[in-house]
Amino acid sequence: MRTSLVIVTYERPAALKRVLASVGAQTQAPDEVIVADDGSGPAMAAVVEAFRKRLSSGITFVRQEHSGFRAGRMRNLAIARCTGDYVLLLDGDMVLHPLFVADHARAARPGYWTQGVRIPLDEAATQRLLRSRRIPSPWTTGVDLRRRPYALHAPRLTEKLGRAANAFVAIKSCNQAFWRADLLQANGFDEDFAGWGAEDKELCARLTNAGIRRQTLVFSAIAWHLAHRPASRAAVRANQERWQETVRSGRTRCARGIDQHLPH
Repeated sequence: MRTSLVIVTYERPAALKRVLASVGAQTQAPDEVIVADDGSGPAMAAVVEAFRKRLSSGITFVRQEHSGFRAGRMRNLAIARCTGDYVLLLDGDMVLHPLFVADHARAARPGYWTQGVRIPLDEAATQRLLRSRRIPSPWTTGVDLRRRPYALHAPRLTEKLGRAANAFVAIKSCNQAFWRADLLQANGFDEDFAGWGAEDKELCARLTNAGIRRQTLVFSAIAWHLAHRPASRAAVRANQERWQETVRSGRTRCARGIDQHLPH
């Protein structure tokens, strides 16, 4: 099984540098890394170029012009370029535990998509992690007390709690994994979504409608989320209504998705 790690980013070169450093520290390297940039300035491309030879997989760089929040389209562009069987989706402000890729690869099962967790850091903890090569301990300051246990790496607990965790871990595309064939069948992210919110939940609803089940990794596939200013929530209500319509309708494929980016 070949793994493709997709990192979606926008105008945070220091964060991307730290994330790519954590990719380079993986015990099991991804087979390919694709950095998908949403129209940033030249500083982001410079970070990618600096890491291109440092990562055993190299880096493929994909870019679109910035025109508001279009993370779904950005992910589709990257997935269209993937050559791996299994796609790990990651935001460009998620610093990885050294066993992140190995955990996802071990958990991969046909007929399932995977939700990982994120451990949000406050601004002070973010600055410490940007300066350090060491990952935070499970009890680091700057993390909500309810999230600190997520930093404990315990794969045996993952197996025991994976199904129960479906009920309390939110769907978030900052740490997810899918079989690429399942994404293509669903036509990827729906590019009719405008603005932040629910485009990841809607994709997962289509997969569920198609019989692809969810599994959640707690205490493995760990990633720390660097602090940042939140995106505008102006489109949340409309996007949530579109997601719920997918749940009600049972649709399994979107009309405007990844197929328009695939090579012909």
